[in-house]
Amino acid sequence: MASTAPREDIVMEDEEQRPPLARALLHRSATNNISQVAMVGSKACPIESLDYEIIENDLFDQNWRTRAKADQVRYVVLKWTFCFAIGILTGVVGFLINLAVENVAGLKHSAVSTLMESSSYWTAFFVFAGTNLALLLFATAITASISPAAGGSGIPEVKAYLNGVDAPNIFSLKTLAVKVIGNIAAVSSSLHVGKAGPMVHTGACIAAIFGQGGSRKYGLTWRWLRYFKNDRDRRDLVTIGAGAGVTAAFRAPVGGVLFALESLCSWWRSALLWRSFFTTAVVAVVLRLFIDLCGTGSCGMFGKGGLVMYDVSTLFDDLMTYHLKDIPTVILIGVIGALLGALYNFLMKNVLRIYNIINERGRVHQLLLAAVVSILTSCCLFGLPWFAPCRPCPTEPGAPNGSCGSLNRFRQFHCPPDHYNDLASLFLNINDDAIRNLYTTGTNDVYHPGSMLAFFIASYIFGILSYGVVAPSGLFVPIILTGATYGRLVAMLLGNHSDLDHGLIAILGSASFLGGTLRMTVSVCVIILELTNNLLLLPLIMLVLLISKTVADSFNSSIYDLILQLKGLPHLDGHAEPYTRQLAVGDVVTGPLRSFNGVEKVGHVVHILRTTGHHAFPVIDEPPFAMAPVLYGLVLRAHLLVLLKKREFLPAQERYPKEYSIEARFEAQDFDKRGSGKQDTIDDVELSAEEMEMYVDLHPFTNASPYTVVETMSLAKALILFREVGLRHLLVVPKACDRSPVVGILTRHDFMPEHILGLHPVLLGSRWKRLRWQKGAVTKYFRSLIVSLANTG
Repeated sequence: MASTAPREDIVMEDEEQRPPLARALLHRSATNNISQVAMVGSKACPIESLDYEIIENDLFDQNWRTRAKADQVRYVVLKWTFCFAIGILTGVVGFLINLAVENVAGLKHSAVSTLMESSSYWTAFFVFAGTNLALLLFATAITASISPAAGGSGIPEVKAYLNGVDAPNIFSLKTLAVKVIGNIAAVSSSLHVGKAGPMVHTGACIAAIFGQGGSRKYGLTWRWLRYFKNDRDRRDLVTIGAGAGVTAAFRAPVGGVLFALESLCSWWRSALLWRSFFTTAVVAVVLRLFIDLCGTGSCGMFGKGGLVMYDVSTLFDDLMTYHLKDIPTVILIGVIGALLGALYNFLMKNVLRIYNIINERGRVHQLLLAAVVSILTSCCLFGLPWFAPCRPCPTEPGAPNGSCGSLNRFRQFHCPPDHYNDLASLFLNINDDAIRNLYTTGTNDVYHPGSMLAFFIASYIFGILSYGVVAPSGLFVPIILTGATYGRLVAMLLGNHSDLDHGLIAILGSASFLGGTLRMTVSVCVIILELTNNLLLLPLIMLVLLISKTVADSFNSSIYDLILQLKGLPHLDGHAEPYTRQLAVGDVVTGPLRSFNGVEKVGHVVHILRTTGHHAFPVIDEPPFAMAPVLYGLVLRAHLLVLLKKREFLPAQERYPKEYSIEARFEAQDFDKRGSGKQDTIDDVELSAEEMEMYVDLHPFTNASPYTVVETMSLAKALILFREVGLRHLLVVPKACDRSPVVGILTRHDFMPEHILGLHPVLLGSRWKRLRWQKGAVTKYFRSLIVSLANTG
């Protein structure tokens, strides 16, 4: 199916025709688009649906009956062993990424600082800009040429996969390698991107590799590995790996579990909660071990900052207090964060549209885009601090007065000795250290308001401009940094009207901006608490997140949902649109339907497989195998290809004889699901003309109990069944008995709004869309209200 271009919001009625006071303040906007070709990373790829349905046929039933108790114990032990291994590897990879970024970026900043101290300003700039350009071009080149699926954050792809959408190479070994190396280079290049999103994708890649069930290419074909060659176990492992990735990024084990639950998963159960929690705990222990190892100074420039723990409670406990009179300030921060977040999402969506047009032109344009963004970023980061004033070094506890020690990692830049440049201290640092600077309490007078305003505008703009570059890049950390900056700026503007410490307000600013962009509450709240290591902040963070999410939802969707829409990934939401209750499933089924007889001619099977792209076919028994046409079940394309390769054919149209032993000729592992994005094709099957005239009995290999719905069932009810069970195919059967036993098959595409509204455009007015503020409606409302009051007076 061809890709469908995103459609603009459709205005349902002309609001201008209504009286001023009768016009709605809120209106509804259009949602998702659907395609079977989507942007995966930075490249358009064909996508398929995953199938979590349990197959029940003669072969699989016999396989389950013959499984011994030892097999079941081995399966359970392997699941926990894989969780332990995923935790170990994700923790190690997370540490290596932090170690590499700290040292690569640290060497760059150290060299620039040395040149600045010797007054070699132009040389310092060229070293800074040249290093940034080389690092980003390297990240872009390996991403574009080796694994385009590694581009971007990876969270939208992981979220789509856990919703049932598969794409080639999203979890391959190449993608994992490029994701790690490319993210190190991109973050070290001073680009305004983070490590959190790529770490989620990295953890999911590690888990998915365990879920491949072995590899024939590398000789890993042990039978016990094949237990996981199905979509259900792979989905669970990817969920666990994604949570482990969040933990590796933030050292937030509970937040990692909640992030996977709230933001990524479409299916969850208690057993998965236990295994995910165990895995994140392993990651936290691994990171703790590496912190102790690096405490001896054996990790180069790597320090506490590398593992993103912003402890704001150790030195200034008395500054973390708040009172009831501070609630209005907290509410203000939440509202402003929501407005800024909604605007951020709007601008990001439009910038990504432009970037996609550029990136589609090929690798040269991708490299040119990266070069332009890198040069622009370097010029601003190095040039803006020249306009910032030099300030005397603050007193560090335990250090002489007027010395710029390690506290906040101040940068002298062009300033005289014992002075620092506050803007350079933020720009010429990695994001982790900049966030720590802003979160530190007791530093209300460290930053100049003009420097805060300049840094906020720059971080806000560069956060939008940096993400669309073809390189592994995350959004989470830049959003935290931008929110902390805006929080500090609000605190400065409030002045004596608020007694809250500026570091505390910076934390609340990060929370409000995260709520306004990502639209997550519980997981973000816990992650921030684990980051800051201060439970006293819990009530304020909860209040800020609730306000920012509620207000921002009135304008647009979360940033990840918008990216899913732009990429064309067919994500099924958890709610049913109102118009789906007005339709029956029979109203959206489209044909023609392809089906097979219970005993089918080989040539006909080959013809159907060559001329269609369907992945499942109804099997219908007709006389003489049944008194009347009756639905026997559903057979998968992958299983048909196995049958054709095995060449277990019959000379006549008859079922296998009773003495025919299915188990002697086939094993359940022959029908195992291949890895993500991999599948056999009909072109791999070569049959002679004589074999094409023979027959194959499909009964032993057909799922005899597929999920079915009657054609009069509402589409809303069918959607809930389809999503909650995790189906790929849903058979529609007729209400009457005098018709064909199958009306059609529902797939993911049939539930997408664009398909449904394309068939029934009269239903456009009854779409379920979030309430959106109408442009100019508030102003017109108050204007008409004032006029009415004046006329009444």
